[in-house]
Amino acid sequence: MASTSASRADGVTGRIRHAAVTLQDDNQAIVAEILKAFGILKEVAVALEKDNQTPKVKELENAAVELLQTYEDSMHLSTAIKCVGDTYEPSAELTDFGKLFDNEIAKQKSNSSTDPQNHPLIRQFREAVWNVHHRGQPMPGEEQDDVIMTSTQGNLLNVTCPLSGKPVTELSAPVRSVECKHIYEKEVILHHIRSKGGNSKCPIGACPKVLSADKVSCDPLLLYEIEEMRSMNKRNAATEFVEDFTVLGEGGDDSNCC
Repeated sequence: MASTSASRADGVTGRIRHAAVTLQDDNQAIVAEILKAFGILKEVAVALEKDNQTPKVKELENAAVELLQTYEDSMHLSTAIKCVGDTYEPSAELTDFGKLFDNEIAKQKSNSSTDPQNHPLIRQFREAVWNVHHRGQPMPGEEQDDVIMTSTQGNLLNVTCPLSGKPVTELSAPVRSVECKHIYEKEVILHHIRSKGGNSKCPIGACPKVLSADKVSCDPLLLYEIEEMRSMNKRNAATEFVEDFTVLGEGGDDSNCC
């Protein structure tokens, strides 16, 4: 009888975890769509800034701040779904899943203290608008001597996988550590973790965090940030090409004058 009860409990736990994975996947798809909306808002704002339509740009920035709340709520829900799925244990009493989710979401919100005005997505929005007329100059509030760095670069703690050596923009399946936020190629880091017995120190030098297979994942924001870096690299390459072409053109003019 005891073994039968245990078997039923395991079956219930397995079904709950499977359902949680499905729900989380569905919710992550919604998060991905929200990030696409951020990208659209930013592109429109850049176009308006080029036309010097500052009031409309400000309206879009306010809309982005409002959309950020929806993004944060969706991310909290995703985390809550995963936590409930991972920790659920059946009991003799009827489980109030609504209460479990509410408690997890409240916990996530209490641990999230980022000011919306300083959120990476809002900073990326403002930076894109600022660069229309002030590329290469520090944004308001930054010191002139600060290293000018895009917020995308600032969020991606490493630009190459420490194990494969590939740039993060070329990773086929990028994942990020929940603990230290470093980025790796999925299969490579999972193989590394398995080779260390299931737990491994982060392969980034001087990082003290310990990795496990369930603590590395690909979140929609990571994919968004990598795509932003790809776009930034293309823009920088195009700018360098124009500068090089200009230099060559000037050289050609001098030789003709001689």
